[in-house]
Amino acid sequence: MALFNRKHILSTKDLQKEEIDQILETALSFKEVMRREIKKVPTLRGKTVINLFLEDSTRTRTSFEVAGKMLSADVINLSKSGSSLAKGETFLDMAKTLEAMKPNVLVVRAKQSGLPKRLSEHLNCPVINAGDGLHEHPTQALLDLFTLQERWGDVKGKKITIVGDIAHSRVARSNIYLLKNRGAEVTLVGPGSFMPLGVEEYKVKITYDLMEGIREADAVMVLRIQKERIGLPFFPSVREYARFFGMDRSKLAECKKEVLILHPGPVNRGIELSPEVADGSHSVILDQVANGVAVRMALLYLLVK
Repeated sequence: MALFNRKHILSTKDLQKEEIDQILETALSFKEVMRREIKKVPTLRGKTVINLFLEDSTRTRTSFEVAGKMLSADVINLSKSGSSLAKGETFLDMAKTLEAMKPNVLVVRAKQSGLPKRLSEHLNCPVINAGDGLHEHPTQALLDLFTLQERWGDVKGKKITIVGDIAHSRVARSNIYLLKNRGAEVTLVGPGSFMPLGVEEYKVKITYDLMEGIREADAVMVLRIQKERIGLPFFPSVREYARFFGMDRSKLAECKKEVLILHPGPVNRGIELSPEVADGSHSVILDQVANGVAVRMALLYLLVK
């Protein structure tokens, strides 16, 4: 295997095609470990992974913890409430304190956009961005790509529609960069209030009509409404949003026969997705969760080995 030269994983915008290929090929090999009766390899025995999660998370945090433990690494989980940040310590002082303990990689999730990058500029150990504010969520986009390639082999030329709260979604940003890098045709759909300023700079198709955006799509990636980041209402009512932009059985019937439905979770059932769609045969949501462990195993291995 070729040497992986990137020290940090901060943005999908930075990743080269060869690096993406290497990450996904490595993830594929680690997915086999997940099928074993004993789901553990000694690859990172004696290495330490610190998960610094300064924002609530279930999937990403647990996924990184499981990934580290499957690789036999020592995994330490820290949250804001259980750290000295609650006592007034700065992010940088805390990170330097942690680095003095000689971890092999620091995984960071934060409400502050750009915090993982800032930490990477001051620390010697690799830093993985596990989601920062309204900026990016690169590991989510990588697992989404892995899930699509697992079904199709390649996303080049495929039509992928991202629906919902584009403006507040770091998942959307990371996926736009990554999917365009791989040659997919990306369409953004949502109400005008959910489209970010300067959205034209992404150079993707934009529509405010859900049916226009999904009829010819090979995959529909539905986003969670970012209630914790919105503040003032961005739409008249939940019922109205579900009516015009929620995926339900009738709208799914207008899509391609083999369309795939993705969602980064957690799902607001009955708003973004109806239960029939979330749990139906087109949904690959649980595949995304499983693939998240394999992709994060790959990243830990490539950065730490």
